[in-house]
Amino acid sequence: MTARLVVMISGNGSNLQAILDAIANKTLPAEVVLVVSNRKNAYGLERARNAGVKTLYFPLKPYTDDEKSREQYDADLAERIAVYAPTFIVLAGWMHILSAAFLDKFPRQVINLHPALPGEFAGMYAIERAYDAYQERKIAFSGCMIHYVIPEVDAGAAIATAEVPILDSDSLEDFEKRMHATEHQLLIYTLRSLISRKGG
Repeated sequence: MTARLVVMISGNGSNLQAILDAIANKTLPAEVVLVVSNRKNAYGLERARNAGVKTLYFPLKPYTDDEKSREQYDADLAERIAVYAPTFIVLAGWMHILSAAFLDKFPRQVINLHPALPGEFAGMYAIERAYDAYQERKIAFSGCMIHYVIPEVDAGAAIATAEVPILDSDSLEDFEKRMHATEHQLLIYTLRSLISRKGG
């Protein structure tokens, strides 16, 4: 059985590309059945189209314009995704907090990639905040994690982690590149492990 992945993105989609590449070179026994974005111009949608993967643009604005709740948005989005019977839903740069209205439909199936270690730098700009903290000698290194998603941001149980060193000579860009390279490796390793455990 090949695992069915739904990947949710809001931007460039470099982690999506890492998944697509790993599938193409047979190192990940999976198929991306849908790529979802809440931003129309997210480059990740183009990556999906180039790989022949179905896409779904699902913006929040029509809901807020109609004074509908975030929970209603989440519930409708969950319905659209459930049709694809995903084995796992991967949040790879998805910039929207998902409520229980979404998460309860997919228990222990929604995972997130976050560029920080458990309990550190939750939320946005984690890479920049870690870099600044290193400059101030508040931390000696940083890292990234894959975790199960709960309504509290970046607080779900960690599935896998990897340390990412910060060097005195690093520019922010240097550190970002090292972080992203590690993220890609950790994401593929973790997905392989999760799929294996599911018998996929």
